[in-house]
Amino acid sequence: MEYKTLADEILRGVGGKENVNSVVHCATRLRFKLRDTTRADAEGLKKNPGVIMVVESGGQFQVVIGNHVGAVYEALVKTSPLSEGGDEESGDKGSLFARAIDVISGIFTPFIGIMAASGILKGFLALALACGWLVPESGTYKVWFAASDAMFYFFPLVIGFTAGKKFGGNPFVTMMIGAAMVHPLMIAAFDAQQAGAPAEHFFGIPLIFINYASSVIPVILAAWASSWLEKRAMKILPGALRNFITPLICLMVIVPLTFLVIGPVATWASQQLANGYQFIYHVSPMIAGAFMGALWQVCVIFGLHWGLVPLMINNFSILGHDTMLPLLLPAVMGQVGAVIGVMLRVKDARTKALAGSAISAGIFGITEPAVYGINLPRRRPFIFGCVGGALGSAILGYFQTTAYSFGFASIFTFTQVIPPTGFDQTVTAAIVGTLIALVFAALATYLFGMKEEEVAAGPDPKVAAELAQAPRGKTLIASPMTGTCVALEEVKDPTFASGLLGKGVAIIPTAGRVVSPVNGTVVSLFKTHHAIGIEGEDGAEILIHVGIDTVKLDGKFFTPHVAVDAVVKQGDLLLEFDIQGITDAGYDLTTPVLMTNSDDYLDVIPASIGQDVSEQTPLLTLLR
Repeated sequence: MEYKTLADEILRGVGGKENVNSVVHCATRLRFKLRDTTRADAEGLKKNPGVIMVVESGGQFQVVIGNHVGAVYEALVKTSPLSEGGDEESGDKGSLFARAIDVISGIFTPFIGIMAASGILKGFLALALACGWLVPESGTYKVWFAASDAMFYFFPLVIGFTAGKKFGGNPFVTMMIGAAMVHPLMIAAFDAQQAGAPAEHFFGIPLIFINYASSVIPVILAAWASSWLEKRAMKILPGALRNFITPLICLMVIVPLTFLVIGPVATWASQQLANGYQFIYHVSPMIAGAFMGALWQVCVIFGLHWGLVPLMINNFSILGHDTMLPLLLPAVMGQVGAVIGVMLRVKDARTKALAGSAISAGIFGITEPAVYGINLPRRRPFIFGCVGGALGSAILGYFQTTAYSFGFASIFTFTQVIPPTGFDQTVTAAIVGTLIALVFAALATYLFGMKEEEVAAGPDPKVAAELAQAPRGKTLIASPMTGTCVALEEVKDPTFASGLLGKGVAIIPTAGRVVSPVNGTVVSLFKTHHAIGIEGEDGAEILIHVGIDTVKLDGKFFTPHVAVDAVVKQGDLLLEFDIQGITDAGYDLTTPVLMTNSDDYLDVIPASIGQDVSEQTPLLTLLR
């Protein structure tokens, strides 16, 4: 996919670079902090084939891209350098709640992938111990445990860095404050204090040593205080002294202040927060489970789930475990089940392909493609997914299934709920509750989740009757190259394979030529010359994309023979490419041929899947 083009379109859709205060990305979304949201074209972005959905929530303008959001983000910041952090003194601050969500997501989003990976590895180690594959005394276990635990043990360093960026301070200063909190000297002082050693003082003020390893809230508050002090110091100090005097002041003031005031107060607040959650949960774990299972995906839609992430991490830090994370697993798999129901029920090949990719992403915890692409537009599947999540999570709540390492709810969560003592009924409850959520959502969606017109592959019966009595509009699209025709779903790029960019086929070329499939006009020619767009005389819009990821070749091995706005006849040579050179460079030459305005047609029918085709032989039939 041409990520640069999509990035440019998104940047225009949010009002241009000058309207962007900051941008970060999570697993599936670009999260913009805009100076003026009224300048953004949300509806226009929703119509972009590369955008799944647009959500405005928590003070952020969120553009849902899908699994390749990282590549789009890189293209975005490379083309138009944008700030990754936030500036608390710029832009529209919005409500206190919106600002809180924005701060939390800005701090945790940058390292959410490695944090989830660390939690998954902890889960695998728990599984290995329970099954007797490893023992804690083995070198293998110790090395992998260190790899899985380092992220959580040194949380103050990681969060110190990202919080410093979010608060507009020097992230290296705030990271050093976090490092001081877990310095071996401070940990040793904490151990000595626990053993009854005499109290130590800072200029006569008693110090309270706390083990800040894995803590969250203390370092966030310390980073905010450091950033606040840094900005004031920068305004006062002369330019020649700022670069080293300002960090010196922050370290000398904030580190002792953290050990004297910020840390103890924040630790107390963290404990109260954990105890408060435990109290609410134990009033009725089953009701708590049903509530979380039903509403978690609603929170995800609006980006409000970020408000619960610190609570889960705080539970791990204070209690050593968390009961909220497991409740999210049935909520996730409920949406996956609903997509399965849709895929089994519909007849449209494009919807089936999109559902297939959404299922695979959902199993690994990424539900946005399932929610935005399949379930939410049809409403009933989304509702059944939430109901299934409530049923399954109620079972997990009843048995008080607990997670012992952090991660996002996915198939890997099953390993993270294995207690240190080994398998027990809480693990069984997790498996049963999740299966109930998935099966219920799938069956309910299949039986009651869709209207007949949504199931049918073609038009509804009334439209079909009208078409039967009228001449059917039919357009033939010729093959633009010689090679082997394959189904679009077989293309090793989820954006093409899902049909998001349009229906069509793909060709594995055996000759390095692309000719015009219709009489028409060249409407686009990528500067890297690997893709070309043609608009036929009858309005058919055709995209020919030579190879997968060949944009990275930057035009090498491609020779264009036309320019944009050129009028062409069917069979005219459009461009040539070096098959051997592209193949030797390690690129897949499978070439999607797409109807980018597929929605203007009743159907787009391939002529010969799995067979050889030649230039100008029939390739696609368009039905109006």
